[in-house]
Amino acid sequence: MRRVRHADVVVIGAGPAGLAAASAAAERGRSVLLVDQGLRPGGQIWRHRDEQALPSAARRLMARARNAGVKLVSGCRLVDAGSPNELVIDFRGRIDRHQTDAVIIATGARERFIPFPGWTLPGVTGIGGLQALLKGGLPVADTRIVLAGSGPLLLSVAAAVAQAGGRVQLVGEQAGAAALRRFAIRVLRDPAKLRQAISYRWACRSAPFRTDTWAVRAHGDGRLQSVEVSERGHLRSIRCDWLGIGSGLVPNTDLGQLLQCQVEHGAIAVDALQATSVAGVWAVGECTGVKGDEAATIEGEIAGRAAAGDAAGAGSTALQAARDSGRRFGRLLEETFAPRPEVLALATPDTILCRCEDVPMRSVDPGWTPRQAKLWARVGMGVCQGAVCGPSCTALFGWSANTVRPPLGNPSCGEWKSGLDSAD
Repeated sequence: MRRVRHADVVVIGAGPAGLAAASAAAERGRSVLLVDQGLRPGGQIWRHRDEQALPSAARRLMARARNAGVKLVSGCRLVDAGSPNELVIDFRGRIDRHQTDAVIIATGARERFIPFPGWTLPGVTGIGGLQALLKGGLPVADTRIVLAGSGPLLLSVAAAVAQAGGRVQLVGEQAGAAALRRFAIRVLRDPAKLRQAISYRWACRSAPFRTDTWAVRAHGDGRLQSVEVSERGHLRSIRCDWLGIGSGLVPNTDLGQLLQCQVEHGAIAVDALQATSVAGVWAVGECTGVKGDEAATIEGEIAGRAAAGDAAGAGSTALQAARDSGRRFGRLLEETFAPRPEVLALATPDTILCRCEDVPMRSVDPGWTPRQAKLWARVGMGVCQGAVCGPSCTALFGWSANTVRPPLGNPSCGEWKSGLDSAD
């Protein structure tokens, strides 16, 4: 049975951005519903089983939401949106319709994978996926782990593996040394980010860190046994039990597309107050561009105030300056850690492109459109609805994002994300 409910503001995604947005709106007298696919708020970045073990910033934000009277609905996902004023939510099999005056999208980002031979072997997982497994209790003590990808998440996960007793054989960053130095100089200007980077590197100090390094081929008989890496122009093989891979994160725009919000450069386009091109819809956090949890929280604060009618508060000079700084950092991330040509050329004709439908590279013509690939090779037709192969095809062939239609097959509340838990 469908029940019709109402909230002044509905926030989709309970990561840092969503929590901040919900709190800001509720503190201004609005009734706020916060929808989250995970069992607990915090998203992937604060994925947890014990809130007391979280960083103080996370605990403060969650306490703020509770004190503001935000209603959190966990373990559910948004499946349809007939309009910005009516959302259809699946709560563990029960379908509810929620009417609202304002929607704030905080659906985060998901991992981008660039296919290479052996990447679908059991034991090969996303870097963020490995982090999620660790937070879920995966035992890694005395296991051999290689991390090969790109972006700040590498060191964060390496630190978590080391702290859990795993043996990090290699941390391979595909970006070049010069690009990484430029990035480091920018980080030096931010004391908080600098302290965080130092703490991560200290936690995994015994692990070799190499730039200009990436996974070329994963080997194994039924499961991962070793990985061949290109390390500064030289190939070598490393025996390992787990391989974490990934080429950064991409915004999760499905809900924005469903609501017909304008999408630019793969992210939901927003104005100075985080409003989208659709009246009554705001977007915050990684779905508007990957930039980290601090910037996402600022965007959530701006959107929550704006959605509650406090345009003056949302446009405060301090908030706008902090948000703009976060956006600049996001552009630096994108420039520094973009997949390099050598990585984009790793796949062979037999390499799997769409793992849901088991489609190899040889079955796809790069000159096709995404629709042709769906019709003729079933690319993007599997259970993830293109969540994995979609960003791969964009990076490899320059294809645009697939058309989104209800019901949202890939959880609208997230894959790997700082918004909802699957999975920014």
